[in-house]
Amino acid sequence: MYHEKRAKPRTRFLLAVLALLCAAALFWGGAALWQNAQSSMRSQALQSMRSAVMDAAVQCYVLEGAYPRSLAYLEENYGVQINHSRFIVSYEVYASNQTPEIAVFERQAQ
Repeated sequence: MYHEKRAKPRTRFLLAVLALLCAAALFWGGAALWQNAQSSMRSQALQSMRSAVMDAAVQCYVLEGAYPRSLAYLEENYGVQINHSRFIVSYEVYASNQTPEIAVFERQAQ
């Protein structure tokens, strides 16, 4: 007659601990990947916003012969859309024929 061998209680305990450790490692690894992905998306959003403002400023220079004096001018006349509740955009023009200094920062969540 065939009898099943039952796992020893110690073996079951070790397997349960091993499974728990694997699950915890997967959880923390996933959390680290998520944070890395979030950081990458934030960086890309800042870069994209800066690029959009710079492209509009260059387009204005090509069409009008001068860089715009303000960011508001780009928003009104060149379709630049800035989420002011999420981003802070610094736009500084020193002369109408010099490329403006553009910096984009993300507002801190409150």
